[in-house]
Amino acid sequence: MGENQVVSKKILFPFILVSSLFALWGFANAVTDPMVQAFKKVLELSNSEASWVQMAFYGGYFCMALPAALFMRKYSYKVGILIGLGLYAIGALLFYPAAQYQNFMFFCLGLYILTFGLAFLETAANPYILSMGSKKTATQRLNLAQAFNPVGLIAGLFVAQQFILKNLKSDDIIDFNALDEASKIAIKTSDLLIIRNPYVILGIVLIGIFIVFLVSKMPQSKDEKNFPSIRDTIFTLKNNTNYIFGVIAQILYVGAQIMCWTYIYQYAEAISIDAVTAGYYQMIAFILFIIGRAIGTYLLKHTNPGKLLLYFAILSIVLIQGTIFITGIVGLYALVSVSFFMSIMFPTIYGIALSDLTEEQSKIGSAGLVMAIVGGALMPKLQGLIIDAGGNGVADIKILGVSEVNFSFTLPLICFLFIAWYGLKVFKNALQKNNV
Repeated sequence: MGENQVVSKKILFPFILVSSLFALWGFANAVTDPMVQAFKKVLELSNSEASWVQMAFYGGYFCMALPAALFMRKYSYKVGILIGLGLYAIGALLFYPAAQYQNFMFFCLGLYILTFGLAFLETAANPYILSMGSKKTATQRLNLAQAFNPVGLIAGLFVAQQFILKNLKSDDIIDFNALDEASKIAIKTSDLLIIRNPYVILGIVLIGIFIVFLVSKMPQSKDEKNFPSIRDTIFTLKNNTNYIFGVIAQILYVGAQIMCWTYIYQYAEAISIDAVTAGYYQMIAFILFIIGRAIGTYLLKHTNPGKLLLYFAILSIVLIQGTIFITGIVGLYALVSVSFFMSIMFPTIYGIALSDLTEEQSKIGSAGLVMAIVGGALMPKLQGLIIDAGGNGVADIKILGVSEVNFSFTLPLICFLFIAWYGLKVFKNALQKNNV
């Protein structure tokens, strides 16, 4: 019975507490995605320049994941979580001076430090959840914990839409460049304060969550002081093809996810839908993501993870082709629907990649998978360059018969093709093991 139990009653409270962290980085994800469009309007940036928001946000993960993992080899998961919450709060609070100086790169610095904290949180929380019970139910347990993530996504998007996008004065100006300098400065000052406030409030809330974790008793991981050398661990990981391909799949998945969510706004703009209305479509995408995660977690009880990953990737490929080649509202529906099938990919790839590692190997392995979030920094930047191919608009030219924004979704298509191959490979390996 114990082996089949996803979460035991003994550690239910710590499990819920750690799972709540998944909502925190979901919130940061969702509230940051619309910032690309917001900064583009307020600070008169191109699509490519505005994508520095995502570069800073996901680049922080890449830079801090391995140091976070090395830190947690020496200290506990709880200490790692506390440091993560502290850095997250500092990054969010930096939006206050950034708005005062009206400097785009200062905002990016705040996001960069904020994601140092998220890197600590994800590097600690994911393997911590995996270790809270039987290896047999580890992938199910992680999918269950990840169900908190889209709750944070919806909350973040609601804040971005209702308290930021709806209140931006620059969004109401048809020709911002035609305004005199004094009017521009007044609107920029007002809009940057609107962008600032949710992050500052978030920073204060995070200080409260920090205190809750500080006073709570958390289970310790096993054999914390008896771990192999970092060199031996990295050598083992380097020769584990299941893990290496898992990291590549994760890079491509995170890139695909962020492209599909960030550029909903540009896709909507190409068919004359405003940013606030586009936010509702993104909200539907997040709701589908939650439903997909719930259904996917249930299906994992009866289906091999590789097989489910394969099927969900194939259906994502079908929908993303609709996004590329079907113009108008139907193409937008296809783009929104992809979220249902993306829902299980991150935790499933994560669980598969770490499935045959020891707990100490998982701490370093987890860092590689968190560093894979850099896909969310690099690929949206590349997509922004494609959208800018004909100018700062989103449909200035046609590429292979479709507008540049439609064509740019060939990047997520390539990502899903690799993920489908990885799922097939994992499923075939499982069949071979069962036949032995």
